[in-house]
Amino acid sequence: MALVEQVERVGKARWWLQAFLVMVYRQTIRFLRARSRMFNALVMPLVWFTFFGLGWSSTFDRLGPIAKTLFGGLNYLEYLAPGIVLMSAFVGGFASGLTLLFDREFGYLKELLVAPASRTATILGRMLGDSLAATLQAVIMLAVLAVAVGYTNPVALSIVVLLALVTAFMASAIGTTIALMMSSPEGFHGIVNLVIMPLIFLSGIFYPIKTLQQPLAILAVLDPLTHPVQLARWAMYNVVEEPVTLAITGTLAYTILFTTTAIAKYGRTYIA
Repeated sequence: MALVEQVERVGKARWWLQAFLVMVYRQTIRFLRARSRMFNALVMPLVWFTFFGLGWSSTFDRLGPIAKTLFGGLNYLEYLAPGIVLMSAFVGGFASGLTLLFDREFGYLKELLVAPASRTATILGRMLGDSLAATLQAVIMLAVLAVAVGYTNPVALSIVVLLALVTAFMASAIGTTIALMMSSPEGFHGIVNLVIMPLIFLSGIFYPIKTLQQPLAILAVLDPLTHPVQLARWAMYNVVEEPVTLAITGTLAYTILFTTTAIAKYGRTYIA
């Protein structure tokens, strides 16, 4: 009897893993075949770095040591680069919600929900696949910006890639949760700007959060994107505006929170 139960458990684990890997594969291949999606996801961060970064960099350079003190001893492009990489991962991961809505519109989501596969496995696989795609975007952005600012430390760059994956997965969970509350891609587009832009501007990507006044300073600390941005800047330049332990705790806590929420919401999803 114990042997039968053990075989059943192994079989269930095998089917769970198979459903998980199939969804990872599907979402990754789906992204690689949609080259326009990769292009669009790379354009916005690159535009911000080129026009916003170069424009303000020339202005801050004229201020001399005062500006470097403000940015922890870095010039503005160095300060900006880590955040732009994670911004790319965050925006790319958030798009996971849009792909889910297209699946709903074309009937694939309904088929997935009634399939004899673990919903937890399928939604986690889906989010990881989208996160890997977003991380690929971030790696491309990181390579471009590393050349632009002359950064060559491979260990720090590897840490930033890992942070990009975690950030993308967190954003994927947020986007998935929001998408499961909606019925059309058109409504999701409106939510994107309403959610993403405040999170980006409050995260400390473009300016130090220590310069913010209340209540914006409180909102910046509560921003889930703030903590991985701080960790990326710390990894590359040893510059951070909050305790590293708080940044690590915040990053992991938000990732677990949003992932759990997405799994719970997906588990209760019903399509007539």
